[in-house]
Amino acid sequence: MFEENKSDVCISPFRQRMSSMFGKSRSCSVVNLSTIPDRDLNECNIAMLGCRGSGKSALTVKFLTKRFISEYDPNLEDTYTSEEIVDQQPVLLKVMDTADQDGPVNCERYLNWANAFIVVYSIENRRSFEACRLYLDTVSIHTKGVQQEYPVILLGNKLDMERYRQVSKSDGLSLASKYGCLFYEVSACLDFDSVQRVFHEAAREVRRETERNLSVRPLFISEEKAVVSLSSANYKELPSVAQAKVITVKSSRAQSKRRAPTLTLLKGFKIF
Repeated sequence: MFEENKSDVCISPFRQRMSSMFGKSRSCSVVNLSTIPDRDLNECNIAMLGCRGSGKSALTVKFLTKRFISEYDPNLEDTYTSEEIVDQQPVLLKVMDTADQDGPVNCERYLNWANAFIVVYSIENRRSFEACRLYLDTVSIHTKGVQQEYPVILLGNKLDMERYRQVSKSDGLSLASKYGCLFYEVSACLDFDSVQRVFHEAAREVRRETERNLSVRPLFISEEKAVVSLSSANYKELPSVAQAKVITVKSSRAQSKRRAPTLTLLKGFKIF
């Protein structure tokens, strides 16, 4: 679907730093961020959470390439970067495909990095759904008492396996309602548009939260009255000190022309 120019893609220092920070890395190339024009880019860091077999990697690759993978190494994790257009605004979207096996382990690596979380389970695997409670609890504890809100999406995957369903849609809705998060069901195997909608919704929520935290704050400027020596012989009434004014400082966003998304190259996968 996308043709890639190999001369424009290389392993960047960013890629090397991310790999060293967040555990083992997949063998892959990522976009050299220095080639991205200097624009007003919003950033969204999404951590994909869920136990083994839930389809985190399949969803990540589907979003980045519009293709479905059938085999991958569940013990490896990495972070991928894609420049997306969401609501006509450019977003630098980074996705960490975590490698937890049966529940949250060494969570600090993604809790301290991400500003959005997608918690994934398979609708035909009840155990993967129960594991989501552990992840939702972990994120909830991490964000408790923090002024900033972190968007969380509960995502039921493998909708194409409907006939083997073990987790009803009402179960997913109930769990999402309990933790106050968004809820979707998709199929990484079949539908790209639904998968893309989930990632873009996460980016929207991050942008909304960022705008709330960067709400307009008044800047107070006061003027001090100068000390003047007055003599009775030469006295003039001085004008009153100017009242302090409230100046509102607003941030502006640069409007960017729509451009095709910059996708991460993925190697080491069988792509069909």
